Amino acid sequence: MTIPPRRRRGRGPFSSLTRRILAVNVVALGVLVGGILYLDQFRSSLVTQRTEALLTQGELMAGALGLAASSGPEAVDLDVEPARALLRRLTDPIDTRARLFSNDGRLVADTNDLRLDAQVRRIDLPPPDAGPGLVEFLYDLVEPLLPTTRRRTLYVEYPLQQARDYPEATAALAGSAGAIERVTIDGTPHISVAIPVTRFRKVLGALVLSVEARDIDQAIRAERLAILEVFGVALLITILLSFFLARTIAQPVHRLAEAAEQVKAGRGRRVKIPDFGRRQDEIGDLSVALEAMTSALYARIDAIEAFAADVAHELKNPLSSIRSATEAWARTKDPQAKQRLAEIIEIDVRRLDKLISEISDASRLDAEMARDERRPVAVDKLLSGLIDTYRDLERPGWPALVLTIAPEAEGLEVRGSPERLGRVFRNLLDNAISFSGTDGTAQVVVALKRQDDRLLVTIDDDGPGIPDEALTRIFDRFYTERPNEQVGSHSGLGLAIARQIVEAHDGTIRAENRGPADADRRGARFILDLPVDPGDEKRR
Repeated sequence: MTIPPRRRRGRGPFSSLTRRILAVNVVALGVLVGGILYLDQFRSSLVTQRTEALLTQGELMAGALGLAASSGPEAVDLDVEPARALLRRLTDPIDTRARLFSNDGRLVADTNDLRLDAQVRRIDLPPPDAGPGLVEFLYDLVEPLLPTTRRRTLYVEYPLQQARDYPEATAALAGSAGAIERVTIDGTPHISVAIPVTRFRKVLGALVLSVEARDIDQAIRAERLAILEVFGVALLITILLSFFLARTIAQPVHRLAEAAEQVKAGRGRRVKIPDFGRRQDEIGDLSVALEAMTSALYARIDAIEAFAADVAHELKNPLSSIRSATEAWARTKDPQAKQRLAEIIEIDVRRLDKLISEISDASRLDAEMARDERRPVAVDKLLSGLIDTYRDLERPGWPALVLTIAPEAEGLEVRGSPERLGRVFRNLLDNAISFSGTDGTAQVVVALKRQDDRLLVTIDDDGPGIPDEALTRIFDRFYTERPNEQVGSHSGLGLAIARQIVEAHDGTIRAENRGPADADRRGARFILDLPVDPGDEKRR
């Protein structure tokens, strides 16, 4: 199956990963600042405080008006002139507009008309400004979207004012105080409260106090501008940190991806994976894992190449022998010579058959072990079953099979495939039996013992031993040290397959000689070292 090439992602500071990191950080900061500006509890608290202060002033003024501006307990309306004089005196010290409505809704007093300076109003102008800066310009764009701007109603003052023009005044004439926030046409905020003027629980009129809350908006604007300035600084820091984070993540990932693509392309050279192993994070772990995977891949490629060369070499030998035998068959007339040639051809054909079978097994062994499900395997039971099977198949001249199991190793398990481990033990037993003597006195001793958290299996034979120079080579593919009469019946793959299976189970296998070099029956020993299943230790 052909894998389509992946589209190249952006490289450099604006790669896809960089944009995502930047977006996540900026959006999170924007949501936080936007929430602060949108909810704005500070403004609500200022408006509430101003409203409560007006209500307190209004209650005091309304109480005074109810007592001083009415004719007595039986009064049903306010005395206008005393009410106007008292209202003027009460509002002179404060910058608050007061309006008094009678109980029939007529406006009877307005401090804007009662004060001496009512005809001339002074408005403090803002200081000269060169124009709004960037922060002010951005705030002016955002301000209409904020909730306080959207929900305030428009303040309209009619030439002939009536109580019904103001909902809070209507509510006050009904006996309940009320408050409302409005905004004038020029954008000036306006807070108004209305309090019923009563005497002996009889409503005589309604007092409306109103004040321009320009200072509240100015304070809110200053606060929001400060928040936006802090946001700008935080945004700059966030962008710089995002680029730094992207550089420490995206760039190493890009380098690792490019190296992996070069490994995939191959082209006859080994690619060095960038080394980030000194980083104590996931990038370092990824670099180490890719390096290990690449080394294993190159080792596997080298092993496949060597295996292919060995297979070609091993197959050529019997084929060359068969070709020579068939050519000699065609030239000779001697029946005995033809018989010998036929025997040679038969031996080589059997050798070819065995070679092809074992080559097939060795080539698919890795795939089969990858698919095998690992499970706990009781090594003592596996060895006991194998020894019993071999004893049932015993032939004349076979050595005696002896199994010894140390008490501390009984019942211990390793994690792996019982079929594969059984094949290892069969290969080693077959090898030991084939090298042991045929006089009936030889023995093959299998021993199982525990050493710390490892299980050791030793298989000893009474054969001639292994040449010292061959101790490190006997596990190579197709290598064999056998008498001539046994060469055709063994492919030299048995021990190589055993080592491959043992290493796949995180174990080791080695060979050594039991006796001195000048001994007639020196004897060989194979030692398997397998880890005990940690789950077995916990169960115990």
